[in-house]
Amino acid sequence: MAETSAYAPKWADAGQVSLPETVRSPWWQLGRRLLAAVAIMIGTVALVYFDRDAYVDNNDPAGTINLVDALYYTTVTLSTTGYGDIAPVEPHARMINAFIVTPARIAFLVLLIGTTLEVLTKQGRDLIRVARWRRKMAQHIVVVGYGTKGRSAVETLLANGANPEEFVVVDPDPIARADAHSDGLAVVTGDATRREVLMRAGVRDAEQVIITTNRDDSNVLTILTVRQVNPEAWIVAAARERENAPLMKQSGADSVITSADAVGRLMGLSTISPTLGSVMEDLLNSGIGLEVAERDLLVDEVGKQPQRLADQVIAVVRDEKVFRYFDPVVGTLSRGDRLVVVRAAKELPWAPRPGTHDEESAQ
Repeated sequence: MAETSAYAPKWADAGQVSLPETVRSPWWQLGRRLLAAVAIMIGTVALVYFDRDAYVDNNDPAGTINLVDALYYTTVTLSTTGYGDIAPVEPHARMINAFIVTPARIAFLVLLIGTTLEVLTKQGRDLIRVARWRRKMAQHIVVVGYGTKGRSAVETLLANGANPEEFVVVDPDPIARADAHSDGLAVVTGDATRREVLMRAGVRDAEQVIITTNRDDSNVLTILTVRQVNPEAWIVAAARERENAPLMKQSGADSVITSADAVGRLMGLSTISPTLGSVMEDLLNSGIGLEVAERDLLVDEVGKQPQRLADQVIAVVRDEKVFRYFDPVVGTLSRGDRLVVVRAAKELPWAPRPGTHDEESAQ
């Protein structure tokens, strides 16, 4: 889906947990095997019928075999019932039964019994996988809405070292669920404004929650529900309209991104200055060109001015507050500060400095 436009609940699937699969659906496997079983039966019926002169019906005075008799003989033979009322009497018919019909009977039974066992085994395996997944889920990331914004957020986190197993997607849309599964993410089906759905996604133990549905009212209700369940989670929400951003903040979101304003501003900058617009687009695109990253302050950087560091510092984080690099409060850097810098995308975002990975941190 382009974005999650509404959260009309699908009650049959609400709250269902589904993990990414690497094989086809068991129902596809069941249908394929049933077709194979039918093909075996039809082939055996044709074989017996066209060679009917080599068989005898002990219950028929004439001893003749017709199509119904061939079908009857095939079903009782493949099912291993074998009443013996119809039997091959010619030597070649006995050889055909030994080397063709008997292997067909074995294959027929393997298909039917094997399929039943596989379906039951898969159901049990899925239950075990989900139970194991629930035991491991803690300090994970819940993504509400797997549209363009949600998927981009996940891709950015993965590019910065996150593990796909750390994510849980909540979305009622089957296309979004398929996209999340193709990206190797677990999915909880349902309406994220419902408490029980969020509980199934493990929101109570989540470290971060990203809310990217396409409706601000749904986002606000989801934020309130998440904050009620988990007061400590870091919540990032997307707002379509600027006037709704303060409401989301008041509802409990730690960070609110106004998507329409951001796109509009980028378009305006590109109109005024194509060069500036291209630079901003470069910063927004993950994995190429320039990146914005946050890193620790190094020991040999303590006491220096942000402008005099090798990295291009644009902000300093001190006591959980963000200051612009030119703010007098951060005129000199202190232990515990963190730096927001612009650097080459090829560098690891968590590396101390471009090209270096082993300096001592001042934390």
